[in-house]
Amino acid sequence: MLYHIFYQLLDINLFKYITFRAFYALITSFLISLILGPYIIRRLKVFQYKKGGYVRQYTPDTHVAKKHTPTMGGILIVLSVVISSLLWCRLDNFYVWITLFVLISFSVIGGLDDYIKIKHKTGLSTKTKFFSQIFVASLVSVLLYKYPGFDPHLYVPFFKSLQFDLGFFYILFMVFIIVGTSNAVNLTDGLDGLAIGPTLVSAIAFSIFAYISGHAVLSSYLHVPHISGSGELTVFLMALLGAGLGFLWFNSFPAEMFMGDAGALSIGAVLGTVAIITKQEIVLAVVGGIFVVETMSVILQVGYFKLTGGKRLFKRAPLHHHFELKGMPEPKIVVRMWIISIILAIIALSTLKIR
Repeated sequence: MLYHIFYQLLDINLFKYITFRAFYALITSFLISLILGPYIIRRLKVFQYKKGGYVRQYTPDTHVAKKHTPTMGGILIVLSVVISSLLWCRLDNFYVWITLFVLISFSVIGGLDDYIKIKHKTGLSTKTKFFSQIFVASLVSVLLYKYPGFDPHLYVPFFKSLQFDLGFFYILFMVFIIVGTSNAVNLTDGLDGLAIGPTLVSAIAFSIFAYISGHAVLSSYLHVPHISGSGELTVFLMALLGAGLGFLWFNSFPAEMFMGDAGALSIGAVLGTVAIITKQEIVLAVVGGIFVVETMSVILQVGYFKLTGGKRLFKRAPLHHHFELKGMPEPKIVVRMWIISIILAIIALSTLKIR
């Protein structure tokens, strides 16, 4: 909105620069989070306390003490990102609207699941939740695939020209990436500040990828696909970074509120969508390595349990609960995973030069 007012109407050049608008999108969403945070916490506390509190299934017994800590805090992130993006992004950019649609749609699915869980102790059925995600992801994937100039190639990092043309099957691949990342972030959201840390790191990394892919000269120099218009996602991702920092203000140990599915599902879906748009789907697995490991720990636990007739590979899955039950303090687990996430992001960014 501000771009159209101050640059297109008033001809103030400063507002045409992505970097300027990105920095202020971050500051705006951060301030919105700080302002709205206490109010949202109070409202959620009243609602959750009336329903007797809520604790996620399959968590250690120590988490019972957190049953009155309000969940659905992801609403704060979504509101902050939406408001900041509408202010600072170019509103004539297709990729901005598609990511906003993903953010809001998956937040509605997750928020509805959170609401029903708090009210009735059991949320949406697994089928309803999963097929809702599939439906939205399929719609988004078709819109992206049909968008003029969309590239259906899968690019392999570390190589200048190694790519695979997936054709129509790229739609199925996109659905897998969006839904898979959405649920991976949701599985990671189990300790105070755990999911939001790698989210912030991922937002920074992909804001760099988005800026470069949208810049004709930089993308050519670094041998990455040039995606016209994708640079505007830098502004969106910096809004996500600011909102995430604001959320972390309240979510750091001991948490005043939890992200819940309303935040985790939507953040994961957005990261998957941005990775697809910027042609960094494989790099997503590196940047979001923590999300991948947490998801794999659940898959391995379930598979091992079935194969061995009831034995467990980990004390509990996802992996963060395994370390928790081994006696590692919650803040130490969280900070160490943040550190690993930062290292993985650096490795991912190194692919820009190693080609």
